[in-house]
Amino acid sequence: MSEFYPTIPKIRYEGSKSKNPLAFRFYNPEEVIAGKTMRDHLKFAMSYWHTMCAEGTDMFGSGTINKKFGAVDVMEVAKNKAKASFELMDKLDIDYFCFHDRDIAPEGDTLAESNERLDEIANLIEELMKKYNKKLLWGTANLFSNKRYMNGAGTSCEADVFAFAAAQVKKALEITVRLGGEGYVFWGGREGYETLLNTDMALEQDNMAKLMRMAVDYARSIGFTGDFYIEPKPKEPMKHQYDFDVSTVIAFLRKYGLDKDFKMNVEANHATLAMHTFQHELRVASVNGMFGSVDANRGDLLLGWDTDQFPTDVYDCTFAMYEIIKAGGFTKGGLNFDAKARRASNAPEDVFYSYISGMDAFALGLKMAYKMIDDGRIEGFVKDRYSSFKTGIGAMIVSGNADMVKLEEYALAKGDVQALSGRQEYLESIVNDILFGQ
Repeated sequence: MSEFYPTIPKIRYEGSKSKNPLAFRFYNPEEVIAGKTMRDHLKFAMSYWHTMCAEGTDMFGSGTINKKFGAVDVMEVAKNKAKASFELMDKLDIDYFCFHDRDIAPEGDTLAESNERLDEIANLIEELMKKYNKKLLWGTANLFSNKRYMNGAGTSCEADVFAFAAAQVKKALEITVRLGGEGYVFWGGREGYETLLNTDMALEQDNMAKLMRMAVDYARSIGFTGDFYIEPKPKEPMKHQYDFDVSTVIAFLRKYGLDKDFKMNVEANHATLAMHTFQHELRVASVNGMFGSVDANRGDLLLGWDTDQFPTDVYDCTFAMYEIIKAGGFTKGGLNFDAKARRASNAPEDVFYSYISGMDAFALGLKMAYKMIDDGRIEGFVKDRYSSFKTGIGAMIVSGNADMVKLEEYALAKGDVQALSGRQEYLESIVNDILFGQ
């Protein structure tokens, strides 16, 4: 098969007036904004698992999309998936991809066979990366799908399972290093509990920290210079996952002395499952010096699970890019589309429509975020709102020169005080003016 998507041309930027569904209207990869191209600002990546592997299944129904790409033998399917993925990235002009080990090669009957299969597919991927000039944003190990991990991997109650998970992480790290990955992600898919009645929480968290420490030490020993990430998620499939949200993960990392080794890979849909906004999780990571990478998607607030839809809400993308820019932008991280076309969107072109919509939305978000910054009204308002901490008693508080006695003396002399309006509605109207005003 010469092409896996023969009816799809290379997707080009045609501008906002274009009615061509297979064209970018807002994402112009070489357009320069604030001294960097859109391509370099956004660092788009393809998620291998959703794009090449997800077949439209959900908890209520079977697959609606054939992802065997014309093959029958499991290894031939894996090879065709690799070839199709690079054709898709080439046609969408996406520079990066992300994978779990079991996405790129099927699990064998033994760990040794699984590793052999990984090596075989990694050989092919390495060739394709050179041919298409693509890069690996990050790799990871799937420590949640196989039934051996039903009680967790690094947090398993069984030492044999922990050892197997460690061996799997070791191999995934080796593949990531071999392919030049800029990062490695831990996502605790089943690192949590269903009930505390059968759980030793302290031991489980201690063991998870040990696995992460071993992974960091081994990766550095084989030449990995990339970033390590944790991707927070509060629930699903477990009732409670230990990586609940960014704040929880930061506390965990600091407790175990891992906070200098890890950054956050923040996912939009995981943020909302934790009852936060995407913007909130990015801000918490940023102010704690742990912003790293992003899984770009969205959820459906009327559904209660991780729907992993493509991000098309320009407000969300704008607020996300505002936080990313304020955090200094991406270094080794990027925008990975951890998203899938809807179950009923099962035609080959639907995956292209999906990526185009997400890439255009974030391109708009990038432009609008810089408009917000250049406009200056919102940042100016925030600066003025906290201006009392620049002088007088406020400056004493910030500098650490105030104590309870001094503050009491000040308050007694001052008398009653009044809080000022936060003007939320006014600020929201400014955002609309920036986004849609002439």
